[in-house]
Amino acid sequence: MTAVKIEAGSATDVGLVRSNNQDKLLVAEPLYAVADGMGGAAAGEVASALAVQTLGERLSPRVGSLSPDDLLKAAQAANRAVWDKAVEHAEMRGMGTTLVAATLVEGPKLAVVNVGDSRLYAMRQGNLQQVTIDHNLVAEMVAEGRISKEEGEVHPRRNIMTRALGVEPEVKVDIFIEDVNPGDRFLLCSDGLPRELSDERISAILRRLADPSDAAKELVHEAKHHGGNDNVTVIVLDVVQDLAPTEDPVTTIHDVAAAPLASPSSVSHPATAPSTGEPPASHERQRRPSPFTLRVAAFLLAFLVILGAGGLGVWFYARSAYFVGLNGESLTVYQGRPGGVLWFKPTLDHVSSVTTAQVLQASLPELRAGVEEPTAAAADAFISNLAKLYQLSRSAALPPATIPPSTTTTASVPPTTRSSSSSTSSAPTSS
Repeated sequence: MTAVKIEAGSATDVGLVRSNNQDKLLVAEPLYAVADGMGGAAAGEVASALAVQTLGERLSPRVGSLSPDDLLKAAQAANRAVWDKAVEHAEMRGMGTTLVAATLVEGPKLAVVNVGDSRLYAMRQGNLQQVTIDHNLVAEMVAEGRISKEEGEVHPRRNIMTRALGVEPEVKVDIFIEDVNPGDRFLLCSDGLPRELSDERISAILRRLADPSDAAKELVHEAKHHGGNDNVTVIVLDVVQDLAPTEDPVTTIHDVAAAPLASPSSVSHPATAPSTGEPPASHERQRRPSPFTLRVAAFLLAFLVILGAGGLGVWFYARSAYFVGLNGESLTVYQGRPGGVLWFKPTLDHVSSVTTAQVLQASLPELRAGVEEPTAAAADAFISNLAKLYQLSRSAALPPATIPPSTTTTASVPPTTRSSSSSTSSAPTSS
């Protein structure tokens, strides 16, 4: 069984439209959570803060021996805490919050709980997949086949929640158990991230930035750059191998050399020539360092090997990716890295049929900089997605059709809007 640990990076921002940040996050190894509050005035902030506080209080004393059931019960306790707070204070009635939380449990595995539309994604071998299920009206319409996933991403009613923490005294909490292995990466986020960035763009950033803190900050920055219509909060978790400290062989040798010498009476000495009062010549030769030893030769050989491997590594890094850029007005696929790496410059792979007039204007800055993808096929898919988003945005500009009533009941609580102000808005505000 491979022992693993988590390295985490996080970031949060109020965005460009809202005046306060109702998102809250918790990073307390091995427990991680994101909560997105909703409710008028400051009630959303109270709900999200109380949810993560309760979660931490319930689980912190048990860090190191957590189970999936512990996490599930803590989420239910957080729901009750928010509900009781609203009952005690009339001005907070109707407040609630999303919650997505994860912790390492025995296995090793990652236990995940979710209520609402904050998400957890898993990235394995460069492939990004959403693990949690959104509890909102539009997600259920997509699941029922009434609209496509692409239509759901720009639907004006995607803020209508069907399940949230604290809205009722009891709530159904989803729980997922994920296998973990060194190299896996997980992303917890509030809905302010996927509302601004496609899964493809999120995936590209997670692949490009190895440090979890850098990746978290870049995701928040990109979400603001693409609109920033909501608070945005992310936690990036990297699964790494937990290597136990090993004994330093040099220290061990020094310890042996420093052991007490045996007393002269206990040692048998062979017959020797009379002492001249000077140490034997052989001892002098042993103390005198050699100008060129096997150790020096091994060091030089290792240096040359590393130098050659480094050059090969730079070449492989420079040529092992593709990116989408601009060639005049055409979206073009290049092999290599944007701007090149040292003396390895990108080369033209092919020019697509999509032009800058067929994509959203907000996409042009990143296209000028170059959007990295692992393969030429992934680059073509990225271009195709940009064209589809442009068409969808044009369609979304038309008045939305009346949503037909659902024929099935998919939640235990009535639909709840994220905030009193957002429920009257038919579309996200653009910066």
